[in-house]
Amino acid sequence: MYKAIRKNSSAPQAARALLDTLRDIPVSALSDNMHRNIGTVGLAPYHRPTKQTMAGTAVTMRSRGGDNLTYLRALDFCRPGDVLIIDAGGDLNNAVVGGILSFYAASVGVTGLVIDGAIRDVAEIREREFPVYARGVTHRGPYKDGPGEINVPVSVGGMVVHPGDIVVGDQDGLLAIPQVDVEIVIEKALAVLEAEAETMRAMKEGRWNRAFVDALEARCNN
Repeated sequence: MYKAIRKNSSAPQAARALLDTLRDIPVSALSDNMHRNIGTVGLAPYHRPTKQTMAGTAVTMRSRGGDNLTYLRALDFCRPGDVLIIDAGGDLNNAVVGGILSFYAASVGVTGLVIDGAIRDVAEIREREFPVYARGVTHRGPYKDGPGEINVPVSVGGMVVHPGDIVVGDQDGLLAIPQVDVEIVIEKALAVLEAEAETMRAMKEGRWNRAFVDALEARCNN
């Protein structure tokens, strides 16, 4: 029988300690250790900026553009600490989520919303720190007809997200990290941050060694 929404169980959540560590690491430091070619393009943050990085386990969904029936059901699959990833095909004709439904997601413990589609009530959303990322804005409200899928691989902003991936986001953008890789990515990102801190100290003390620029230029000339 035809089903308006195809539903799969949510993947196991990432360890809280890992998520807590990720909240103190900028997305850029993580991205530098994932080949610098993974992450979303074209999605923007619409919430009030904070210094803390969004980090949570991905619950994914795919819906027809401008339709939020699947979103309403997907909230039942979210646990506190999850990030809801919405593949709405990049459609900007009708909003999938607005001020009320983003508020409800926050109230049940969802860590953030990532929407490859449109939102509305932006002035309201910008007053809150609850993370909301989207492709664009429209005043036109959603349909509630389906179809959709929950907890399947999706693509948002050109980035593939699997159920259970760890999704991080800040004002620079979004990144999905497979749980199996996250500890090594964290380790390397922390090393990057320490190296950057040392560079800043050297700059302030007038001892920054810029010999690497000669090496880079020589490489480009060969």
